[in-house]
Amino acid sequence: MSDAIQQQPQSTEAELIAVRREKLVQLRELGIDPYGGRFETTTTPGALKADYADERKVVIAGRLVAIRDMGKSVFATLGDVEGRIQIYLNKKGVSETDWAAYKLLDLGDWIGVEGETFTTGKGEPSVKVEKLTVLSKSLRPMPDKWHGVADRETKYRKRHLDLMSNPESAGLFITRSKMIAEIRNFLHQRGYLEVETPMLQSVAGGAAARPFETYHNALGMDLTLRIAPELFLKRLLVGGFTKVFELNRNFRNEGISRRHNPEFTMLEAYEAFGDFETMANLVEEMVCGLAETFCGGLKIEHKDEEGNLVRTIDLTRPWKRANYHDLIKEVAGDDFFDITPEQRRAKCDELGVQISDQMEDYEVVQQVFEKKVEEHTFDPCFVTRVASELIPLAKVTPGGKTVEVYELIINGQEISPGYSELNDPDVQRQRLEHQAGGEEEQDVDYDFVETLENGMPPAGGIGIGIDRLVMMLTGAPTIRDVVLFPLLKKKD
Repeated sequence: MSDAIQQQPQSTEAELIAVRREKLVQLRELGIDPYGGRFETTTTPGALKADYADERKVVIAGRLVAIRDMGKSVFATLGDVEGRIQIYLNKKGVSETDWAAYKLLDLGDWIGVEGETFTTGKGEPSVKVEKLTVLSKSLRPMPDKWHGVADRETKYRKRHLDLMSNPESAGLFITRSKMIAEIRNFLHQRGYLEVETPMLQSVAGGAAARPFETYHNALGMDLTLRIAPELFLKRLLVGGFTKVFELNRNFRNEGISRRHNPEFTMLEAYEAFGDFETMANLVEEMVCGLAETFCGGLKIEHKDEEGNLVRTIDLTRPWKRANYHDLIKEVAGDDFFDITPEQRRAKCDELGVQISDQMEDYEVVQQVFEKKVEEHTFDPCFVTRVASELIPLAKVTPGGKTVEVYELIINGQEISPGYSELNDPDVQRQRLEHQAGGEEEQDVDYDFVETLENGMPPAGGIGIGIDRLVMMLTGAPTIRDVVLFPLLKKKD
């Protein structure tokens, strides 16, 4: 291989950067701008490879990700996150300046080429280069081509290195983007209107979570980043919208784990005149459609880091629907709700479920559900008739002990809650005040309660954690694998 292309493996990064900077100087001496400008293309490397035909004149651009130099000719691979294609360069087939420019290129550089397609003797679709344009000189070496970026922390802190060297990671984020586009399309086709609601709010409502707090200097007021868009979307129902959704970011100042990131993507949708069962049907249809479109079917394989199969999630319809209390009885005993609260606490010790003295009885029950039911439920299950204390924004079922909701559990975690939305302003006021639990009045959104007094139609509503949904559908083991730039603790 040419010395201009092949780097010595024992060279330090500083030495490699120095070599590349010298080439930068040499490119400019040739009269070439190493950071180019506008470059009109006819297609992309991936699109050309997917819809290939010989003897086509094409103009493409991409990053040099592989080079096989044979002296007076060279085969190289040009690509981006969506695909790659081979190019062929011959000293006699291009100008002296272009050949001199090629000799100053390295892996990681961006170039544009014009040429004609042909198939090599080994059957590889290729482009014979007639003209070469330098678009961006890379001053730092690419990750090792055989191993890419293997260290997980480096993948998350320097996502650009991960994307340029790990096609599987790049493919996952392309799939995520297309899934989100399909979700929007799915809802648009069913008459939903996409809206935007405030991310800066004076009262953090719509969920029980700790918000991020900030201050607006010009208005002289405290604000929070929203924890949910729910209360503003319901204001739109009052205003006359009948089908609305928002697909955007929420922020919660809470823990970080493989299933939690402080900044996350959420879908919320509301349909006037529907209920929680209307929304369950909608979610089931949508998720199965995504699986069939992007995952090749309704059986989703989850593997460990070594590629060993951990489990297969079966999304085949219809999905199971089960009562919250019945599911808990299956793991805690048929008498669990007949014994005293003190006996339930003792039962938690037997079950190995950790609780605290500060927990109310319904929170103890919920802890048993989360640890013994939710974390062991992998195929889809709509958990219905949940305790009314847990969800203050949903309609109460006749009798008042439960609410008309579902919690969709897949792969051991909640993917989506769905409600028959509470639209009685007096009951809503009582429930929000109870949820505030003695906090100051500004923690209750009384403006929202007043809005309900103008009349909100009965409605069904859903929330879907998009990051968790993508994890489930792609088999990703952690939320950091499906969020391009997850929040990480600063390095010392």
